Amino acid sequence: MGVPEPLSDQAIAEGLADLPGWERKGDGITRTYEIRYHAAVAAIVTIADRSRRIQHHADLDLRIDHLRASITTHDAGHRITGADLDLAHRIDAIVAAHQALPLD
Repeated sequence: MGVPEPLSDQAIAEGLADLPGWERKGDGITRTYEIRYHAAVAAIVTIADRSRRIQHHADLDLRIDHLRASITTHDAGHRITGADLDLAHRIDAIVAAHQALPLD
């Protein structure tokens, strides 16, 4: 498996159009989720497991009332690749599932 190719600005914009809430920040993409702390902790465990399986990881920043995910492809010189967009879709699904769980 080779190093993913960086996407063009147009391809990034098109990919982000299918990812509501995600935005480009320099050579990465980021999204902040409003999510309860314990639900976010559970989501992070699942994100970490899925990330390990696909060998692509996000930077995650947990706060009391939100979780921020930032993604870039380190192997491609810290540029945005298709792997980043794929991981963003996966993270969206994981966070949505954890927000839907009744925790109280």
